Amino acid sequence: MMFNIPVMKTNQKSFLQKNLFISWVCMVLAFLLSASIKGYPLVHERAAQRIDSMLIKKQLLALGSRLNYPETVARFYKRMNFQRVWVYPDTVRTPVYHAMLLLDCVLQFGLNRQDFHPNELTYNRLKPLVSSTGMSYSMDREDFDIYMTDAMLTLVNHLHYGKFNPVRTKYALNSPTEDYAQNLLFASLSARDFMVSIGTAQPELKSYKDLQSYLHLVKGQYIDDCYEFPEGEARKIAANMERMRWVDTGSIYYLQINIPSFLLTLHNGDSATIFKVVVGKPTSPSPQLESKVQYLTTAPEWKVPVKIFIRELLPKGLKNPTFLEDNHYAIYDQKGNYVIGSPANLKLIKTNPAGYSMRQSPGCDNAMGKVVFRFPNRFDIYLHDTPEQKLFNKEERAFSHGCIRVEGAEKLASMLLVHDGRSSRSAEMKKSVRKLEKKDFFLRNPIPIKITYFTAEIIDGMLKVYPDIYNLDPGLERQMFPQESVLVKDR
Repeated sequence: MMFNIPVMKTNQKSFLQKNLFISWVCMVLAFLLSASIKGYPLVHERAAQRIDSMLIKKQLLALGSRLNYPETVARFYKRMNFQRVWVYPDTVRTPVYHAMLLLDCVLQFGLNRQDFHPNELTYNRLKPLVSSTGMSYSMDREDFDIYMTDAMLTLVNHLHYGKFNPVRTKYALNSPTEDYAQNLLFASLSARDFMVSIGTAQPELKSYKDLQSYLHLVKGQYIDDCYEFPEGEARKIAANMERMRWVDTGSIYYLQINIPSFLLTLHNGDSATIFKVVVGKPTSPSPQLESKVQYLTTAPEWKVPVKIFIRELLPKGLKNPTFLEDNHYAIYDQKGNYVIGSPANLKLIKTNPAGYSMRQSPGCDNAMGKVVFRFPNRFDIYLHDTPEQKLFNKEERAFSHGCIRVEGAEKLASMLLVHDGRSSRSAEMKKSVRKLEKKDFFLRNPIPIKITYFTAEIIDGMLKVYPDIYNLDPGLERQMFPQESVLVKDR
């Protein structure tokens, strides 16, 4: 026999559960009031904290999918014993209004208000939560508190690492091993100036600080509407501030190659030495990366990349029988045996070029020039000298296959060796260059190298915009400030 068992609808069940939970809270509150009247304030306080803890835990689960960094938020509240951080009656001092002020004008940092729960974190929602002297049975206080914590953690991460960092992704920053944001937020809660403390998350780069100062001066940027999307120059500045957050700023002595400005800068504290560079063509762009120069080689032999061998040098050899010999190129088979570059052999190689490789011996015409600087990277690129010195006379210098050519390579090599405490090795390096002697010079202290893509910087108080040679700015600007974003109106 079958029975028709009535099934409670989901919304009815949820409603009943909510009512039961609220009824339970009311009973506990009644007990607390009774205990308080009888003179047990300590019991009252501990029980109230226990209730707060339960409510926070409950809402952390409920709001998890709506948070930017749910796991980090949960770890932060565990650190705070699952007590509210921001939302208390106005008789209790918290930095909630300072936090709201930070969110009010995130555009001053080149960020987007839409990333910080604009519809949940409004003054209209906050005021009744902090002005009431009684306890609320709803979850509004807990919700606001949790959203604010997530917003502050998001702000710290976006200020320090950037939102679109290709390495420090949102997933990576939410992992248990990443604690920078929650550590800074925890310290800021007890700092003399909460807003200043949060602001320390920003990069220490002078170029970043200069752009931020200039951003404040952009006419009309913040007049009347702090939530207005930036336009024109302001977007360009915001995009470059974002890229600057991707760079590790912990080094005092380092090499920076900025692709759009076609310049290499050797930073040494407050001083800087600048060298011209040639970077990759738009069809073979130089990558943005960070690594360390471990050693340099004089009179290097060039192992020709497969694409260059097949697409450029092999056709030139077929067209001109003396081209390979005149330019000191040699061909080898898969076993490492030398193959004579005769017309007949070149035609045979053309049918199966993958089975062969090409090298260029040291010399004045070697594509890598007199010196090459080696640093590990997945793109297999390097920094090197070049025999084509005339290219440095051009204003825009995007001509390479991805590797970076530097003017004054011997001078740069000498400066690196001297700074490494090896003046004698510098003299030895120069001797090897003159003799075209291949030799490796390892650095005892590898030097950080940062290849960046900054299309704007401040020079002598004026905004200098460089050509966006790889057309990367529009995409990043659209990511940062999508046109379809709807601005919150309920403040």
